[in-house]
Amino acid sequence: MNLRKLLSFCVVASVLIACSTVPLSGRKQINMLPESTLIGMSLTEYKSFLAQNPPIPTSNPEAEMVRNIGAKISTSVIKYMKQTNNSKRIEGYKWEFNLVNNNTPNAWCMPGGKVVVYSGLLPLTKTEAGLAFVMGHEIAHAVARHGNERMSQGLITQMGGVALDVALSEKSAQTRALFSTAYGLSTTVGAILPFSRLHETEADQMGMIFMAMAGYDPREASAVWERMSSAGGPSVPEFLSTHPSDQTRINNIKEFLPEALKYYKP
Repeated sequence: MNLRKLLSFCVVASVLIACSTVPLSGRKQINMLPESTLIGMSLTEYKSFLAQNPPIPTSNPEAEMVRNIGAKISTSVIKYMKQTNNSKRIEGYKWEFNLVNNNTPNAWCMPGGKVVVYSGLLPLTKTEAGLAFVMGHEIAHAVARHGNERMSQGLITQMGGVALDVALSEKSAQTRALFSTAYGLSTTVGAILPFSRLHETEADQMGMIFMAMAGYDPREASAVWERMSSAGGPSVPEFLSTHPSDQTRINNIKEFLPEALKYYKP
């Protein structure tokens, strides 16, 4: 067996070993990196971010709201993962929820349960239920290990047959760059981009269930995206966007609603 065939065999074998199933959707995915490694990398990035963007104190009503919503949703995630025999997916999670002063309408959740909401998001979410949907969506990305999946794709396409331990040690700079790309900084149209749109749809579906289990009305989800659509600038063509188009997303959310309502108890 020549070197090229050997490397190809190693990559295929690694992919087969790393296959897992996304909760709820049942889709097969590739997660080549140990989740504990990503949690460690996330903690470093999270601490660095907060050092430059101090959280708004909990004495602030909006910051307290973020933490209260987060506490309820994390409880629903733990419950749902236990009910579906997926508790191992959130091993090592130590949940934290912070609001930071930033006018960008954004929020994110890193592996390990570190959640940050930007103050610029609140005028669009408006209600607690609206914010619960966005936070549930971001938490769903982490629970579904979408970042791990994108990094795994990057390891395969950019590093070829390089062994995982080499990628994490000798090629740490490239691996850190993949980490940044996997958690929101991709501009490439190609193999990774369609998965990103798929990830957004999965996160909407899972996030609606998480918010419903936490006691928030999932019918607010479509209202949030209608507000975001109205507030947005010129539309980006859907095939060039890492997110589904606004109308596609609203339509998908409405399709997910009957299932999410089964979990909702006001």
